Amino acid sequence: MAAPSEPLAPKKRLDSWKEIAAFFDRDERTVKRWEKERRLPVYRVPGSARGGVFAYSEELLEWLQARNHPAEVDPLAGQKAGALADRRRPPAAELPTPTPAPQDPVRSAGPAFDVPPPEVSKLSAAKSLLWLLPLALIAASFLVFSFGHRDPRFRNALAAPHVADAESQDLYLKGRYYFERRTPDDLNKAVDLFTQAIIHDPAYPAPYVGLADTYNLLREYSAMRPEEAYPRARAAASKAVELDPNSAEAHNSLAFATFWGFFDAALADREFKRAIELDPTLSRAHHWYATFLIEIGRKADALAEIERARELNPSSTPILADRGLILAEAGKKEEARTLLTQLAASQPDFIHPHQYLAEIYFREGNYPGYFQEKRTLAHLRNDANAEKIVDTEEKSYNGGGLTALLAARLRMAQEAFDGGLGSAFAVAEGHAALGQAEEAMKYLEIAYQRHDLSLVTLPLDREFQALHQNQEFRHLVAKIGLPPIP
Repeated sequence: MAAPSEPLAPKKRLDSWKEIAAFFDRDERTVKRWEKERRLPVYRVPGSARGGVFAYSEELLEWLQARNHPAEVDPLAGQKAGALADRRRPPAAELPTPTPAPQDPVRSAGPAFDVPPPEVSKLSAAKSLLWLLPLALIAASFLVFSFGHRDPRFRNALAAPHVADAESQDLYLKGRYYFERRTPDDLNKAVDLFTQAIIHDPAYPAPYVGLADTYNLLREYSAMRPEEAYPRARAAASKAVELDPNSAEAHNSLAFATFWGFFDAALADREFKRAIELDPTLSRAHHWYATFLIEIGRKADALAEIERARELNPSSTPILADRGLILAEAGKKEEARTLLTQLAASQPDFIHPHQYLAEIYFREGNYPGYFQEKRTLAHLRNDANAEKIVDTEEKSYNGGGLTALLAARLRMAQEAFDGGLGSAFAVAEGHAALGQAEEAMKYLEIAYQRHDLSLVTLPLDREFQALHQNQEFRHLVAKIGLPPIP
């Protein structure tokens, strides 16, 4: 979607402890204490790994007016806060007052929400209750629809096509704008906007799709762990399909989460095909289907789908980047390298061209190019640990060549695994790269027992190609639920 011609309207939302403190003309320690001891209405950013917070000026004013703490609150604080709120208040035609975004369920353990204090105003309590809607509605939908089916008037209303209100549509479209930018901050903004759209209109399926798509990507572009992101994505996509079974985008989102999060290739294939059947012009469906097809080894079909996606949306950088990856996997390395190099030069802050070029350079033995791209990638992701890994790999290579590099990579993966911070899959990769098949299979089995989501890449992973005819390896691929390796 094209970027808007002017910036988004200002919001009556304070996006940090610093802004909240300034609102009251106090220091950060004071407002943090108020939040802890006096139930100051402050919310946590969904999916934030840094403890991000936000608050709304109206709720802060309500909190201030509902309490009388002469020892804590400056008698002029209400006037100061009111003045600040007026300066922040947008014109009526601009973005409406946002309501808090939900913290979705983590690791299928159920919702983990801040509970509204009993003494907040009815309006604030209602807003906080709505904070549960995006995922709580999924769990509650069976009750709602069961009741609706017993009421003919409600049933007729459900049968009619749902028309979202203008406010929800506006929030959804702004969410899509940020989604397309693909940076961690922009994706978290997209979560916020999609959530607001859901709160304004819980029966509108599009923002559930947007929420699912964003979580599908947050595990790649941010610190959100896959085991947290994919259940959220599948829950939101399932809700969208329930609300609109004929939504191509909903089926597409469900297919993505089903494969990469839950290894179900057969169901994902059906969902992708259903999405394309419902809307053959949906470029994102062809795009994501292409990446699915290359993962399961259907190279010719993957090339056809990514070309169709490119025809439908020729200016999409993510489509062009994944086309580069698919070209490389299909053996068209020169064409892939040229495309990805051009993308990296024209959009240096976009992650995927650097990631794919690093893989290509490593396979070709261009290790200086590999180190450069990996270091750029670590910098773009603000990943200090990844930068240390690249430094160690480069130092090892300079001292002992490729074998030393692979040994260092295995050593670091093993140390991370032993310390409880790494994955068995990475250790298996390290052993496989050094030709240690027995140890590789041992750690792949551990990865399977732990449902390591990296296992979905087994057929495509170059490190394991020497094991493709190994019967134990082939049995593991089948056990995971992936198509057989030729």
